[in-house]
Amino acid sequence: MIEFMTQNVNRPRIDFRLISGILGGLLFFLGVAMLLPLLIALIYQESSWSAFLITAGGTMLIGGTLFYIFRPKDELRMREAFMIVALIWFLGSIFGAFPFTLSGSLESYTDAVFESMSGLTTTGATIFGGITASGIQNPDIESLDKSILFWRSLSHWLGGMGIIVLTLALLPLLGIGGMQLYQAEYSGNTADKITPRIQETAMLLWTIYVGLTAGEFILLWLHPSMDWFEAINHAFATLATGGFSTKNASIAAFDSVYIDIVITVFMFLAGINFALHYRLFTGDSKSFFQNREFRFYVLLTILFMAAITVGLLITQDYSIGKALQYGSFQVVSILTTTGFGTDDYMLWMPFTSFLLFLLFFTGGCAGSTGGGIKMMRLMIIMKNIGREFRQIIHPQAVLPIRIGERVVESKILKTILGFFVMYFIVFAAGAIIMTLMGFDMMSAMGASIASLGNIGPAWGEFGPVDNYAKVPILGKWVLLMLMMIGRLELFTVLVLFTPWYWKN
Repeated sequence: MIEFMTQNVNRPRIDFRLISGILGGLLFFLGVAMLLPLLIALIYQESSWSAFLITAGGTMLIGGTLFYIFRPKDELRMREAFMIVALIWFLGSIFGAFPFTLSGSLESYTDAVFESMSGLTTTGATIFGGITASGIQNPDIESLDKSILFWRSLSHWLGGMGIIVLTLALLPLLGIGGMQLYQAEYSGNTADKITPRIQETAMLLWTIYVGLTAGEFILLWLHPSMDWFEAINHAFATLATGGFSTKNASIAAFDSVYIDIVITVFMFLAGINFALHYRLFTGDSKSFFQNREFRFYVLLTILFMAAITVGLLITQDYSIGKALQYGSFQVVSILTTTGFGTDDYMLWMPFTSFLLFLLFFTGGCAGSTGGGIKMMRLMIIMKNIGREFRQIIHPQAVLPIRIGERVVESKILKTILGFFVMYFIVFAAGAIIMTLMGFDMMSAMGASIASLGNIGPAWGEFGPVDNYAKVPILGKWVLLMLMMIGRLELFTVLVLFTPWYWKN
């Protein structure tokens, strides 16, 4: 006991050896994941197999060496957990970019990092199919090797549930301080443990994730317009609420009511807290259907579906079926931050397009694969606004905010209010930078919120039928950093840039 206390006292404020060791293990796993697109390249006899072999081998070598030299021996603390989580998403994008450049799919390494970060953060913003600011014509999505397409979708799927959660489930040797890593990756969310042991929680979450992915894959494959490859890619992207497609026109390319319905349903399911899925699958339907956040999520979805469907009927001269089909798909796609498209909402009338724009500031449930602000935060903010009105009428009354039977503590409310303020500050900063690069206000605002909210398609010059290739190099780095900040719930990344993080 005395020896353990002495080790803790002698440890540096931030243990970089421990950080290096755990990062090495995570990178090694990422390298192993790259063997899957290598297999796809070999199956289809594509020359890009060498790009994946080199990248996978190099990533596993670097990661394995770091883990071997700095193998974790001490307890992981929250300070180190924040740095590990932020760095693994950044390094994952750096390493994940090499297959794009080594295969010749992209000339610009910045474009490759942008595409890689967009994949891992489940943003779905792409630079393929456009001309860069320096005049380079990036290839269309449909001209890419299948292995590259598979890597884009796989990066979605890995990032959807979280690299940390998957690693905790599969690599017990990284279980040191597992709860700290779990909480750091899901800071601001309700990181809901469904079993006492974090490794079991991670395994159960991924089991549900895999099961839902398999279910959607089978349903999509049943349709004649999708082969197995397109079905698995879209299943990966849907359950991760990512949005990368194998088609330039996204889901609209399949022109199928059946496919639209299947993907809409699974996007909606992906936007629900996966701990609730577990409770439903284990027979606890009461907890599922009585969950207040889930009810709020359903209510908001139905209200916007109805409003936009009616708007399309009135302003776009769509039939009832088409208005419901396109309206429902776009609502669920943006609400869950997936970003798939079946219709160009830039051509809609202002009423319907503005309603859709409001959804860019929402997001799925806490504990889902969706990005954005999240339903729980929106619900608590709305309850707080209601309380303030009541407090004006009854200034002496004590009016706690409740979610069901539970009272929201004041410190949680302060954290949520702080999140809202910081979210809009970061959004505004991103929009200002984009305007400085010459983009109009709507395009700048759209690019900023679509990146920060991990949505992908935006507004103006970055609408659902456009891409981000035209953004200058500096702008792409700004947007990809917004993607990472948004994916990690702001504070996990931004805390690294505060003086308090580096002080005792």
